[in-house]
Amino acid sequence: MILRQAQDAIIMTWLYILKCADGSYYTGSAKNLEKRLAEHNTKMFDGYTAKRLPVKLVYYCEMPTIHDAFLRERQIKGWTRKKKEALINGEWEKLIEYSKSRK
Repeated sequence: MILRQAQDAIIMTWLYILKCADGSYYTGSAKNLEKRLAEHNTKMFDGYTAKRLPVKLVYYCEMPTIHDAFLRERQIKGWTRKKKEALINGEWEKLIEYSKSRK
């Protein structure tokens, strides 16, 4: 059991944002970011990005667990475009400002 917990702690999970060819953003989470990006760009799954290729990785951050990454993904998907761009650009003051109002 302890060995399994140690192995789980080593697995990195990711939250990521892609910019699609049409200028829209796609937010996702994955255990293997490189593999997931390849899946997006090769239309492995029929979904949002498959109709908006190519996609470009514009933001990613490591998360403690895939569950945490998924929860953050769901949160960001509800954000405005301006707020997502503030996150992508590391504009923390704007991120806080855009969190206060949905203008």
